[in-house]
Amino acid sequence: MTQTIINWHQRAKDLKIDGRAFINGERVAAIGGQTFECFSPIDNRKLADVASCQVADIDCAVVAARAAFNDRRWAGLSPRERKETMIRFADLLMTNKEELALLETLDMGKPITASLNVDVSSAANSLRWFGETIDKVYDEIAPTADHTLAMITREPIGVVAAIVPWNYPILMACWKIAPALASGNSIVLKPSEKSPLTALRLGDLALQAGIPVGVLNVVPGYGLEAGTPLAMHMDVDCIAFTGSTGVGKKIQIMAGQSNLKRAWCELGGKSPNIVFADCKDLDKAAEASVGSIFYNQGESCNAPSRLLVERSIKDEFVKKLLTHLPSYQPADPLNPNTTMGAIVDCGQMENVLKYIASGKAQGAKLCAGGERVMSETGGFYVSPTVFDGVTNDMTIATEEIFGPVLSIITFDTEQEAIAIANETEYGLAAAIWTQDLSRAHLVSKALRAGTVHINSYDEDDITVPFGGFKQSGNGRDKSLHALEKYTELKTTWIRLT
Repeated sequence: MTQTIINWHQRAKDLKIDGRAFINGERVAAIGGQTFECFSPIDNRKLADVASCQVADIDCAVVAARAAFNDRRWAGLSPRERKETMIRFADLLMTNKEELALLETLDMGKPITASLNVDVSSAANSLRWFGETIDKVYDEIAPTADHTLAMITREPIGVVAAIVPWNYPILMACWKIAPALASGNSIVLKPSEKSPLTALRLGDLALQAGIPVGVLNVVPGYGLEAGTPLAMHMDVDCIAFTGSTGVGKKIQIMAGQSNLKRAWCELGGKSPNIVFADCKDLDKAAEASVGSIFYNQGESCNAPSRLLVERSIKDEFVKKLLTHLPSYQPADPLNPNTTMGAIVDCGQMENVLKYIASGKAQGAKLCAGGERVMSETGGFYVSPTVFDGVTNDMTIATEEIFGPVLSIITFDTEQEAIAIANETEYGLAAAIWTQDLSRAHLVSKALRAGTVHINSYDEDDITVPFGGFKQSGNGRDKSLHALEKYTELKTTWIRLT
């Protein structure tokens, strides 16, 4: 079969973008008429004027979600009906995957191939997988005395506010809304103002799939103007957030200041990637190390930005690592062969460049990259950057950069590697490269991280939870464990005699 070659640039020119909010089953302008301009990081072209939702818009969305929850227009459907609707929703994402991928790439700057084959496909898979759980997850009967019956059931929590980041817009949205919908909740989704476009299309597709009016609402806007009133709203029962640790702390405070709503926050990371001298395949480790830190332009919370290498192999390993950098040079995100695209906006690019400058100033050795490139396009691109001679007290080793910057740290002993790895406020992910099975298990147990990869990095599946320890937050996306966030546990005690 001949594969159709897509002219993505022409598709981009022909694309019609609706920037209005999605509230109570309709596309609507902000009540006060406010908008913000949405620009593409590829070349800084204007994509759309997007509704800038304020307190009144947030209240309308929450009222619509509450009405939908109270009359059980979604939760009251049979499990089979809800499952089939969610599967239709997933199918519609795949039917419209080229449009969604194009929106994602134009809005956020990632390579079109990644948007098409990873982000949109994984988002659809999340909806489908959680849809399938609806008629397969059972409640419990407690082992009580013969004269009593104690039923333990999980019920939908109510109105869920989902605030998602700009780096994986459609995927992070579906990681939240899929288990929330599967549990029978209504949702108000606030995408990042940096990348709101695919979230808005999710509202259209949900309605087309048969999700009832008011069950899913999408409110674009800025954090203080839309995110804060959503987190503070007295009629929101649960808030699910992915983003920075600083904002996550504020959301936890707002949840407590308002109505003690459940607050689940999946936050930042400074993940260690530990390569021991007994690693069986240094070439594989080097390739994976490069691919994992520079994938998505380094804009991943679990990116292995600290590379810990045993001293006896350090020089050899760095040479191997640098040979893979040509595969991750910034290029046109709409070219299907591109593996590294644009930083999401000018502000984030400047922030990355400031971190690079601090690395130089604090004495780290710049081995590669470290500069803005492709400035003639008008877009925001930074070359893949590698620092050697980094110590764990340097700013580039302690703070989350969220860009294509790798810090190499040398260690001598296993205990030193563990100490360096754990000497961080974060605990999202980690990796160990070794052929010693005992070492793999013992070091994995010692690492304070939500996910520990052995002889790989960033492999995952919808069946396993994603989240971290310490200031990487308390959220867990994916897997059946995600259902726990969006449900209340109820005991019904019946006396039989």
